[in-house]
Amino acid sequence: MSERTWTNWGRTSRSTPARIVRPRSPEAVARALRRASAEGLGVRPVGAAHSFTALARTDGVLLETRGLAGLRAVDRERGRITVGGGTTIAAVARIADRFGLAFTNLGDIDHQTIAGAIGTGTHGTGGAFGPIASQVVGLQLVTPGGEVLDLAEGDPLLPAARVSLGALGVVTAVTLECVPAFGLAAEERAEPLRPVVEGFAERVAGADHFEFYWFPGTGLALTKTNTRIPAEDVGPQASRMRRFVDDEVMSNGVFELTCRLGRAAPALVPAINRVAARTVAERSYVAPSHEVFTSPRRVRFAESEWAVPLERLPEAFEAFRSALKRSGLRISFPVEVRATAADDSAWLSTSFGRPTGYIAVHCYHRDVRREYFRIAERVLRAFDGRPHWGKLHSRDAADLRTRYPRFDDFLAVRRRLDPGGLLRNTHLDRILGLP
Repeated sequence: MSERTWTNWGRTSRSTPARIVRPRSPEAVARALRRASAEGLGVRPVGAAHSFTALARTDGVLLETRGLAGLRAVDRERGRITVGGGTTIAAVARIADRFGLAFTNLGDIDHQTIAGAIGTGTHGTGGAFGPIASQVVGLQLVTPGGEVLDLAEGDPLLPAARVSLGALGVVTAVTLECVPAFGLAAEERAEPLRPVVEGFAERVAGADHFEFYWFPGTGLALTKTNTRIPAEDVGPQASRMRRFVDDEVMSNGVFELTCRLGRAAPALVPAINRVAARTVAERSYVAPSHEVFTSPRRVRFAESEWAVPLERLPEAFEAFRSALKRSGLRISFPVEVRATAADDSAWLSTSFGRPTGYIAVHCYHRDVRREYFRIAERVLRAFDGRPHWGKLHSRDAADLRTRYPRFDDFLAVRRRLDPGGLLRNTHLDRILGLP
């Protein structure tokens, strides 16, 4: 393997670029783009490489953005912070906390860069909250022509640029509208699956943040309910050692073991999953919001996720569960089910125009079952499912256009900002229908 070979976190995509550049300023990004254009090389930006798709794959120039990190500005009065596009979610959360601020909502992984997270539509769970991109009130974008654009609220380009798939330019800075820092009271427990699924919409409406994990082959759901509380009610973190044991030893250590056992002995997977569901369940704790929203993910995996109308989620989940049972596949990784509010802030948001339920399927990275992902795609697509932009799927522009009302408006912006196709690759060509 060449020393220039690039591989993503999930080990689902790799390429050997002609050159890797690591700019540390918008001006350096502009120079890199102009040079690549002059040389006839394509460019793809990449952050922490947490997308499972081929979004960053290139045999041209791979532009790593992690040097574009750190605090740029803070507006205490309006509760806004501006950070470099290469700043990780974890680092942004720490920066915000220094000023008594917090993300409104987060997903469960914080290794991604802020530009990569918003660019692929990353989201958390909560019926009153949109994806991370809905918190974006400004962006700095370096276009393929080397122009530096500062997009503020009301800019007609912002709805396209929030979730842009790296197709419009390189995001070098992001301004987020935060909320005052708050805590979360977390409750996690194992429950019978059927009533959790049937009452999913009610559970979402009745809690600030609700989700569940289903362990295939079992009738169990691991439910997670987070209630927002004032920051001053968090108190001393006496339970941190217990949470460390739960997260690192139990959740990650035991989970790695169960994945390996399941790979070695597939017939044991249902029994292993039943044990795993009860092993990681039943705990309550209070902590700052960003510490509860996110969890360490040491076990590598591949993932596909589908966004369906919230009211159809129970039916979609049961159809998927039945199809998986008929397939005979033994899957050791749990299925994650979440929900978000409708989001009209970004044209390519997976929750654009509708309250949304999400069904995410995963495989251990050493045992990726492409058939499993195909089952999820076939079943959930039939429920007007939209694939997560950063996770595995085989949809193309002809299909995606029917699912996004502003799809062609996004393409018009892309043609305006990148008329020469500098930022193209084969994956973008497929999902955007580029000629």
